[in-house]
Amino acid sequence: MCSLAPTTSTLSRPFFLTTPSTFSKFQFFPPPSSTSSSCVLCCHKDGGSSAHHVSSDLKFVLHDALDASGINTTHAREAREEFCSQIQKFTDIEKQTSICINRCVDLGRTALYIAAEDDSLVSHSSVPLPVDAFVVRLDDLSMDYCPHYRPEYESSPEKFLESIEKFLYFHKGFRRANANLLEPRALYLHSVLTHRSGSAAMLSLMYSEILKMLRLWGLLYFDAEIFFPHDFLTLPKAYHKQKSKDSDQPHIITSGNLLVEILNNLKHVFWPFQHERTKSLFLRAAYAANCVDGSDFIGESGSQVASAKSAQHRLDRGVWTSVPFGDMRRSLSACERLILLKNDANDLRDYSILLYHCGLYEESLKYLMKYRDMKSSSTQVAPLSNSFSSLEEEAVDKLTMRLNLILMEQGWSRPSYARNFLSNNSEPW
Repeated sequence: MCSLAPTTSTLSRPFFLTTPSTFSKFQFFPPPSSTSSSCVLCCHKDGGSSAHHVSSDLKFVLHDALDASGINTTHAREAREEFCSQIQKFTDIEKQTSICINRCVDLGRTALYIAAEDDSLVSHSSVPLPVDAFVVRLDDLSMDYCPHYRPEYESSPEKFLESIEKFLYFHKGFRRANANLLEPRALYLHSVLTHRSGSAAMLSLMYSEILKMLRLWGLLYFDAEIFFPHDFLTLPKAYHKQKSKDSDQPHIITSGNLLVEILNNLKHVFWPFQHERTKSLFLRAAYAANCVDGSDFIGESGSQVASAKSAQHRLDRGVWTSVPFGDMRRSLSACERLILLKNDANDLRDYSILLYHCGLYEESLKYLMKYRDMKSSSTQVAPLSNSFSSLEEEAVDKLTMRLNLILMEQGWSRPSYARNFLSNNSEPW
């Protein structure tokens, strides 16, 4: 456990890790004139809620940091703007609308903009992901079902839905990816359309898009709902809403929750610290930063400890991604979009500790303070019901003190050169 008492020896160097060399020469400092085009303010249309508002003086840093490192983010920025243009249509009512009847936000197109931004971040392609082409491909699924429709389905909603599931899961061959070993391609809509293996969220989205198109064509004559599975194996299915049971209610997924589910899946898969899966993402990153007492992690296997050390070593060398061990760029982008979409306090906290690991201490502190402000002003403060919650709040306190010490330390100078995992030193595969 690192001591947070400011002593002469500790103030003589950056006070953020117990060893002076770790990360000290791999920090990134964007130029003072750099401003982000994607700020944390996402306004609603007239009559909507202002729940997306975080603070107009807080800026996202990912795109600017990559630009300053010599990486062209034009396509990533365009995809982010298109994502924002979609979620701006959300009102509180629209966010709580079933994905089967949502009309204001094009969920399929929004999911493809998420994929387009991340594709640009990792591929550095000179051309953007062809979103419109994949929208057509998604629409073609509904068109392909038409030959399977039978007139007798008009008298039997159950047989109608059964025929859609047979078409989607058997005729087309879409299947659910292993939830415990989710591959990145199972989390992006364009990849699922290509490889036909996807997460529960992606399969639910595709199913709902088919239902919406069939309703538009007049073939769907009753209210249908998607049963979103919370286990690791069940496929999303539809059911006649008028014949639903009380037990079905927890499995209804709304438009807002679907996008949150998609982004949370990406955030978990690409989190750079993959050791100890039973702990929260924040605790894993806090442990790697020595903000958690090592005694709290007694019992960890040697492989888990090695994984944590390996994550630090990769970041030390400037490696921004390695397929089995997360991806800092895509975890940052997922956090930024979650903040835009959901404004959950924990997303601010998680984004803050990622910025800390990037060496962006000033920005990290701003987001951490915003997190603490939101938690303190919340009308419903959740109790610290378990040891992990207590550890998280303790780690937040230590991280806050550490960041304040770094920023107030006199005589601490930034490195003469910048090199980090946001630069071109990549190891994508």
